Amino acid sequence: MSTRTDIVYLNGEFLPMEQAKLSPMDRGFLFGDGIYEVIPSYSGQLVGFNGHMQRMQEGLTAIGIDFSAISLNWFEMVKRLIEENGRGNLGIYVHVSRGADVKRFHAFPVNIQPTVFAFAFEIPPEPVADKTKAKQFSVQTEQDTRWRHCDIKSTSLLGNVMHFQHGQEAGVDETLLYNEQQELTEASACNVFVVKAKTVITPPLDKQLLPGITRHILLDILRKHSTLTVEERAISMNEVRSADEVWLTSSSKEIVPVTKIDALPVGDGQIGDIWQQAQALFTQYKYEY
Repeated sequence: MSTRTDIVYLNGEFLPMEQAKLSPMDRGFLFGDGIYEVIPSYSGQLVGFNGHMQRMQEGLTAIGIDFSAISLNWFEMVKRLIEENGRGNLGIYVHVSRGADVKRFHAFPVNIQPTVFAFAFEIPPEPVADKTKAKQFSVQTEQDTRWRHCDIKSTSLLGNVMHFQHGQEAGVDETLLYNEQQELTEASACNVFVVKAKTVITPPLDKQLLPGITRHILLDILRKHSTLTVEERAISMNEVRSADEVWLTSSSKEIVPVTKIDALPVGDGQIGDIWQQAQALFTQYKYEY
């Protein structure tokens, strides 16, 4: 039996999805002018709620939307959505656009109210640190052609969508992206980690990649609860291709092992022991964030 996911939140109301209506003049629709977050939950327990909301506030501030002017108890809204939709394994999508104006004009309008929309959707059960049960991802690589503010979790996702679609057309699960210096940035919908000789490495935060909440939690857990060496630094694509292990991280996937890049095996082509250790630690400590 699947979880019900038909009750949504829109501008102060909880209502069935089919009754939720947005103005066609909403700037989220016309310009992709907004910020979004996806917060995972398992049986009603949220993972990384505070980090997600902090990132949303920072994103809204970066594009000139006043977070403090939105009169809403975000935690209570998210918890009620979970309850209304059956407390299963749910991702909560939260979307704030600049709002609806009376005309289409590039400049920011004044005196309009932001649109706040949220809905629940089913996500897979909690990943477990078991090599026999983990999905092995195959990826391709492409030069990153997105805009230069990938640190902002904007609803304008066409660049990411195009990169992801290229992967789908190539018959793989994701696309790893690199800059003009042949350095890894991230994937189209995930952050990326590589492992070499028991050192876990991920690109440093800058405008080329999203400050992922799962990325942040995993780094903190590994530094506090493992003996692994952890580095945030530039990673060449040659290092990626010669890595012992490669992982993808995201809120709905947690830590995913990559075993093929451009049809070539990563390491020995099998899921690695360091992935298993990292996933076990993430499972143990993720609800502390």
